[in-house]
Amino acid sequence: MDAKTAIKEIKQGKISPLYLLYGSEKFRMNEFAALLEDQLIAKEDRDFAVIPFDLSETPVQAVVEEAETVPFMVERKLLLVRDASLFTAGKENAKLEHRIDILSDYLQHPVDFSVIVFMVNNDKLDERKKIVKTVKAAGTVLAFNPLGAEELLRWVEKGIRERGCTMAPGTAEILITNAGTGLQGLSAEMDKLCLFAGKGGTVDAEAVESLVHRGTEQNVFTLVEDIANLRLDKALDTLYELLKQREEPIKIAALIARQFRIILQVKDLSAHSYSQGQIASQIGLHPYAVKLAGEQAHKFSSERLRQILSALADLDYKMKTGAIDKVLGLELFMLRLAA
Repeated sequence: MDAKTAIKEIKQGKISPLYLLYGSEKFRMNEFAALLEDQLIAKEDRDFAVIPFDLSETPVQAVVEEAETVPFMVERKLLLVRDASLFTAGKENAKLEHRIDILSDYLQHPVDFSVIVFMVNNDKLDERKKIVKTVKAAGTVLAFNPLGAEELLRWVEKGIRERGCTMAPGTAEILITNAGTGLQGLSAEMDKLCLFAGKGGTVDAEAVESLVHRGTEQNVFTLVEDIANLRLDKALDTLYELLKQREEPIKIAALIARQFRIILQVKDLSAHSYSQGQIASQIGLHPYAVKLAGEQAHKFSSERLRQILSALADLDYKMKTGAIDKVLGLELFMLRLAA
């Protein structure tokens, strides 16, 4: 089952006695837990009915004991259990003894007045563990991995609509380029943009450019994009803006090298018929970043990319040994690149 299906069932009143949420998208996991809380527990009852646990501090048998305890003054309880590493291949806290057998026994006959939500910040579960198989059989297991490139665009557009605004065509791409792919950061930027546009207003590229601060990595991406499109004046403007923000020139050069290395990796893997998702998994990037790197890869040959990386390695050596002024070295590198 995926998260969309689970949400649909929850809204229809079909509640699982246990949910195991895992993946790297912590923001979406928290959204799911908040939705479950909204559907199950009235606001005035949450002090009594929503009970947090942390398995780095509390043994799992204490969670089961709480689940089996009849709720006080409320019809149903929601137990939110974080740091549930007992479902992964990672090492467990040696100071605590987690009685997995007690959880397994509970899952054979779960009570109907408690819902347990385990939240695992890990890309994978350890399928070899018996408890993982038991949870899959008795509860609902949901993966929250990074959204694909198109999914992320739709998520942004939907988020703007839910805030009562509309988004001009192409603006979602600009927002992600400026703010990055982190959902927490994007959500905060959407709040700001819709507050600026007002109810029923339109969020456009101009608003994004003026209100959304670009981080160093986003600025470097834009700088490389401008170089690829022979917009040297814009690339230099971005460089000077980074320097004005007191970014270290060696760090800027390293980030430029990182971006070109990503472009080369994406180009090489695409040539071997890897999909966007496979490439993202292979090199540890968000699928949207892979999509953008793929677009940049079309503007360079593999040989040219290797030459650029070689030039950057040489520049890095000269900057660190004092053989060249750092700022001048970056300027000369960019001028030669755009020539």
